[in-house]
Amino acid sequence: MGKTIMIVEDEQAFHDLYTMMLEDTDYEIVRAYDGDEALAKLEEKKPDLIILDILLDLVTGDTFFLYIKGMPEYLDIPVIICSSFSEKAYKNLKEMDPNLMFLEKPFTKEKMIEEIKAKIG
Repeated sequence: MGKTIMIVEDEQAFHDLYTMMLEDTDYEIVRAYDGDEALAKLEEKKPDLIILDILLDLVTGDTFFLYIKGMPEYLDIPVIICSSFSEKAYKNLKEMDPNLMFLEKPFTKEKMIEEIKAKIG
């Protein structure tokens, strides 16, 4: 079995897009539609990487990110934030985790795969 990627995104269209981008890979996809659901799924299975949207209902993406980076058992999970907002708006997150990667929407399948492979192979 390949590595696991959790997609935390509130819009179904983006879940579909990311799944399509990853369909020719061996990655297992776990879906969460808000930060609260993502926290629950983290307890079920620790992913190898998280693709995270910032604008989410209930628990926002930046709150979710800060939470997992504050928990020793999740600290090592690489995160790629996919957002239509500029990385500059969230520079404090990058300061907390220098390995954090931002992909500004829209981006290509090749860019997504390149960043995932750089993080988890």
